[in-house]
Amino acid sequence: MAMPYDLEWSNLDNLAVATAKALAADAIEKAGSGHPGSAISLAGPAYLLYQRLMRHDPANPKWLGRDRLVLSAGHTVALLYVQLFLAGYDVSLEDIQALRTAGSITPGHPEHGLTPGVEMSTGPLGQGLASAVGMAMAARRLGAMLEPGSDGRQPLDHTIWVIAGEGDLEEGITAEASSMAGTHKLANLVVLYDENQISIEGSTDLAFTEDVLARYRAYGWHTDRVDWTHGGRYAEDYQALYQALKKAQAVSDAPSIVCLRSIIGWPSPTKQNTASIHGAKLGPQEVAGLKRNLGLDPASDFAVPPEVLQHTRRALGRGAKAAAAWDQELASWLAPRPDAAALLERLRSGLLPEGWRDSLPSFAPGKPIATRAASGKVLAGIGPVLPELWGGSADLAGSNNTTIEGETSFLPANPTGRTIHFGVREHAMGAILNGIALDGLTVPYGGTFLVFSDYMRGAMRLSALMQLPVTYVLTHDSLGVGEDGPTHQPIEHLESLRAIPGMAVIRPADADETVQAWAHILESSQPVCLVLSRQNLPVPDRAAQSLASAENLRFGAYVLAASPLAATDVILLASGSEVQLALQARELLGEEGIGARVVSAPCLEWFDQQSDSYRQQVLPSKVRARVSVEAGTPGPWRGLVGTAGQCVAVTEFGASAPGADLLVERGFTAANVVNAAHRSLELAGL
Repeated sequence: MAMPYDLEWSNLDNLAVATAKALAADAIEKAGSGHPGSAISLAGPAYLLYQRLMRHDPANPKWLGRDRLVLSAGHTVALLYVQLFLAGYDVSLEDIQALRTAGSITPGHPEHGLTPGVEMSTGPLGQGLASAVGMAMAARRLGAMLEPGSDGRQPLDHTIWVIAGEGDLEEGITAEASSMAGTHKLANLVVLYDENQISIEGSTDLAFTEDVLARYRAYGWHTDRVDWTHGGRYAEDYQALYQALKKAQAVSDAPSIVCLRSIIGWPSPTKQNTASIHGAKLGPQEVAGLKRNLGLDPASDFAVPPEVLQHTRRALGRGAKAAAAWDQELASWLAPRPDAAALLERLRSGLLPEGWRDSLPSFAPGKPIATRAASGKVLAGIGPVLPELWGGSADLAGSNNTTIEGETSFLPANPTGRTIHFGVREHAMGAILNGIALDGLTVPYGGTFLVFSDYMRGAMRLSALMQLPVTYVLTHDSLGVGEDGPTHQPIEHLESLRAIPGMAVIRPADADETVQAWAHILESSQPVCLVLSRQNLPVPDRAAQSLASAENLRFGAYVLAASPLAATDVILLASGSEVQLALQARELLGEEGIGARVVSAPCLEWFDQQSDSYRQQVLPSKVRARVSVEAGTPGPWRGLVGTAGQCVAVTEFGASAPGADLLVERGFTAANVVNAAHRSLELAGL
């Protein structure tokens, strides 16, 4: 029967696949640890992707026109490193030999920004596939931005390929993200799902018996199955797999998943199809037996026949040719579209448009406004001049104020839309935001209540690990949530998020600081949690009240109000809605003849990055009496207030009551801040 797609496959390809299997086994054996099973059995499918299916240029791993491959099953990373080496990326045989060793570019799981050709850091199962959904969304919207209203393909289109295993599909995050991918008909997403029916604990039947493809059909995906077990006689049928993947890539109205029924570790002589091969080295006898079964010399380690390398490195020539053709096609496509050309040039440069800050709103003093509402006004102001900025909420847009005023929804029929409706899918939202940032050029944000950031923590950690410019808009930031009660009142969340290395947590005190927070976020390109109030907060008249400019927010903490007296006896540090309490307490202390300085500290991480001299200016060591005021757990403040300091904080879960009443009950009053100042002064011996 005639095949719709022809695959040219030779004995040299078979030898290259055998070499890849042996290299993976050798690397893990030398490392003394790792996950050899799927790295061996999926060597052929990965080879098929890199040598036949993917559009990529090994000499230019960041080429904008490339397809992306996400190894969601990150534990099988030896599979990826070997293919990068064979294809001609800047990964050497010595790098393969250094797998999982200190200082190598071949660590135990893929790391973004370390190894050429690695698209994202994976390992926590499900994160890769979920982030790939974001990549596919970003690719769709970028093309629509440059050519609104067009249904045709344009040069920036590319395929997002994913290699996933059963562990990925057991994680709930992939269910959320895959459901969303089906809703959005992301035809540029193709998942190769390895169904080997083995987990660390044994057969997957112990915990995972569903019909996965039926589930994905229900999500709206195109599905296909390739069975290499052939009812008991195992054979790696690359023609069948190639046909299925090419057919999936040609689907125009749905994402695709191709299930490959494989035998883990094949053709290892005794450990194939066992749990023992999943997560531990094979042992020398088993490696030798594997090589014999592959027709290779069992006594040779890390052996790469010259003819294999010559054959696989043809990917360099194909990549260079594809990149040159793409560059020419893009130039021709942009020539009659000067606006698109100018926008793409700016996006590729990473620059914001000149004068963009002129679109930032200002707020009149005296009219209180919640910082979540102020954030929405910022998005409305900058939205028209920053088309790359887009995002949404986990079904809380009206509460999070994350909809850019006047903009439409991102939907299959409207890919230029800028409002993403994530649905009640916080887990997936975080990973999708990472994928959007990874695909490049557009700038994502996503919103939910601060208390629900727990659902996103895995993705947020990866945002920080990869240093992606993702903004998490987290509203309803304190006990002020009120009647909804302790399930909705964040207590430990500020401290928890501040514990993530590389994550900036910003809690602005008012509308002015909210404006400056957004400005610095967009100019600094780092992962940020923007933590905002539900309740209205005063907008101070900074000039009339002798308060420092909110532009100082960029320092993380600054002297908002100096002591009204000649001396500074006590320092009051606060963030967010509690800054107003510190200002009120300053006035009360001044009436007692006690000089109090108020420090607004919206971002402790940014303050930590300042010079010692600046930090000493803000928090002079000679002033030992200090009080922190924040409606969260006190941990982050103890080092700042010192041994004589006091923390006005939350040390137990909230309750269901009007927010204003609850805050008073828990001690968030100016009078209690004054009392804390007195205690600190006593401890400081003053």
